[in-house]
Amino acid sequence: MSRFGRKDIPELVDTTSQKAPILSSDLTGQEKGTKQGFHSSQENNHYKTKVVNQSQNVFVFKEKVFDRIIKHIDLVAAAKMPSSELRHEIEHYVLEYSEEHQAQVSRKELQDIINDIMDDMVGLGPLEILLKDSTINDILINSYNLVFVERFGKLFKTDISFRDEKHVLQIAQRIASQVGRRIDELSPMVDARLQDGSRVNIIIPPVSLGGASISIRKFQQQNIKLKDLVQYNSLSLKMAEFLKVAAEARLNIIISGGTGAGKTTLLNALSGLIDPSERVISIEDSAELKLLLPHVVRLESRPSNMEGAGLVTISDLLKNALRMRPDRLVIGECRGAEAFDMLQAMNTGHNGSMSTLHSNNTREALHRIENMLLMAGHDFPNQVVKSYIADAIDLIVHVARMKDGVRRVTQISSVTGLEDNKINIQDIFLFNNVTEEKGKIKGNFEFQDLPKMLCEKIENHGAGNALNNFLKLVSS
Repeated sequence: MSRFGRKDIPELVDTTSQKAPILSSDLTGQEKGTKQGFHSSQENNHYKTKVVNQSQNVFVFKEKVFDRIIKHIDLVAAAKMPSSELRHEIEHYVLEYSEEHQAQVSRKELQDIINDIMDDMVGLGPLEILLKDSTINDILINSYNLVFVERFGKLFKTDISFRDEKHVLQIAQRIASQVGRRIDELSPMVDARLQDGSRVNIIIPPVSLGGASISIRKFQQQNIKLKDLVQYNSLSLKMAEFLKVAAEARLNIIISGGTGAGKTTLLNALSGLIDPSERVISIEDSAELKLLLPHVVRLESRPSNMEGAGLVTISDLLKNALRMRPDRLVIGECRGAEAFDMLQAMNTGHNGSMSTLHSNNTREALHRIENMLLMAGHDFPNQVVKSYIADAIDLIVHVARMKDGVRRVTQISSVTGLEDNKINIQDIFLFNNVTEEKGKIKGNFEFQDLPKMLCEKIENHGAGNALNNFLKLVSS
């Protein structure tokens, strides 16, 4: 007899080799998935995840057997069981039900049903197949039957659906509970993180009128380096060489761009240029950075608990990090009062620090930082604020997700100082001559000029040889 009072039945299939198919993890482009003949397709902005859509008979059978399991199984005991044992018990239930009702279901369909039930009980239900697909960057649930994904910079509607709105809410509550948060009518919004580091935002009724909505920004498992971005045509070789010079010279860098433009990916890649002997402290709202360094201390902010206590802000972490003997600070995203502390760190000996922020171009990035300082309540004259920014920031790198879905570094600008109460910036690289051909964006990464003041700063920081090599490259 089994643990739940069911007779032992021979194993259905080898559970390790018969899992539901997913896309290969080594895809690097939309065309590759098509040529290799994987079990998915993208037609008319639809993304199909299964080899064969389940028939209505299979769907009804799965619903009935799932209802029976929920009624008869001890959910508390099941939650404590190892995954392999729980799967063994579920296989027994599914086989028994199939034999009792003489269901016309193939062994492959039975295996898919078992996978779906396991995902519902201990995983994230229908989302599991999307989370395993390394080509997906974002998962967007608008309602129980409207699930979208972003692949290669473009949105596609999937064939994934939940049973009903209650099912979506159950998954949302499971995600929130895993990080000690709650999601209900009194607390209808929550930011969380999955076990693999993926960032999750959940919002439910009454503030979400169409039902529970879940947005997942998947955590990149592979380490993307700067040379990979050159290969992907996200920036030019000359740009990459200049950024290496900037890292060696310990210039303070801001990466700007819109949502999903690739700011965090670029920041991770730039971290690979930092001297491994340096001590780096990273500070984030939701831990996404995967710095390619041996000596990293990772800090993460914390929201207040249900009693309204325990809040730890980015600004709090920045102040504490200054007491931790950092060589450089890396701030995942600057969006509020922490802007002052970030600039203070850059102005007080922590050269080579980096951060990201949202903006449309490099000039607007400066305006956003200025507004952050003013909105934080710092009672400084406007000229002092601008002088503080101009002294702290050396470079602004702007990255954009373009119409064809490709993320590109479209602008690298140097902050050259303050003149007539205006922060001066000078473009070093621009993505110019932009045209569209058969849905693909084409253009040139063009070198503009290198400000004399920046050259002097690079030489004073001991990177003169690297600068000379770069100048030879751009002049050739």
